[in-house]
Amino acid sequence: MINGFISIDKPPNITAHDCISKLRKLLKQKKIGHGGTLDPMATGVLPIAVGNATRLLRFLPEGKAYVAKIRFGVVTNTDDVTGEILSDRPCPDLTLEEVEKLLPLFQGEITQRPPAFSAIQINGKRLYDLARRGEIVESDIPIRSVEITEIRVLNWTTGDYPELDVAIACGSGTYIRSIARDLGEKLGCGATLSGLVRTYSNGFDLDSSLTFDQVEELLRLHSLEVLAPDHGLHFLPMITLDEDQTKRWCMGQTIKDESFLLTSSPEKSSTSEIYNYIRTYGYAQQFLGVSEMIGSDIQPIVVLHPIN
Repeated sequence: MINGFISIDKPPNITAHDCISKLRKLLKQKKIGHGGTLDPMATGVLPIAVGNATRLLRFLPEGKAYVAKIRFGVVTNTDDVTGEILSDRPCPDLTLEEVEKLLPLFQGEITQRPPAFSAIQINGKRLYDLARRGEIVESDIPIRSVEITEIRVLNWTTGDYPELDVAIACGSGTYIRSIARDLGEKLGCGATLSGLVRTYSNGFDLDSSLTFDQVEELLRLHSLEVLAPDHGLHFLPMITLDEDQTKRWCMGQTIKDESFLLTSSPEKSSTSEIYNYIRTYGYAQQFLGVSEMIGSDIQPIVVLHPIN
């Protein structure tokens, strides 16, 4: 039984659910989940939890980063190049300077309208299902607030349909397709997303990600090493329990009004500050799970290794 995380470098043209199905077959294990969807067209970081690590997915830090390619002069119904073309207007005279003047409008806390073809639910129905049946109009799609911490130009390609490569760092719930669409609308020429690579997601980066070919080869060599269950949780403060506290905590008991060795994390996170979640370790330095500090008490939230 494998317990831990694998960061997959998702290939194009498959869904996150497809990745889960493929890993279940490769690992011969059913209990697998992912830490955030990724459009089929997109590639890059897809955090995967295996075994009891699936119970830790909700504690992973927020934040994602992408390298996006935006094509100007084309508008599609999906806001990316996989969709039906709604308008096609070459714009060879568009300059990088014109684009750069507008980029500050897409930084900080902004509002955006998600694409019609997205997994958001309205009245219990997925937007993409409504869009395929022609049962959704733009005014029905709820506007949401998202956080863009960085948008930086990487490359500019001229032509009838100029393309812009940008690095984007953002919070959860941000649609890069919407940024491409809205930028094109502000320029008056239209635009759509023509490429997307996720380089960071919820504590995992591209450098530590594996392709499916690499996973298969490592399994063949019996040398696949998954990331530890507490990988990605190091932004949380940690606590170390003594032997008696460890036994009681693992039985689900709240540890009340006792002395603890609590170590703050050098990494700050709104998750840890707001909810007081704590990485919890036993007397032998083994990772036990996650606690919540309520007043001066330690309440077990996720117990990975209960004592029988």
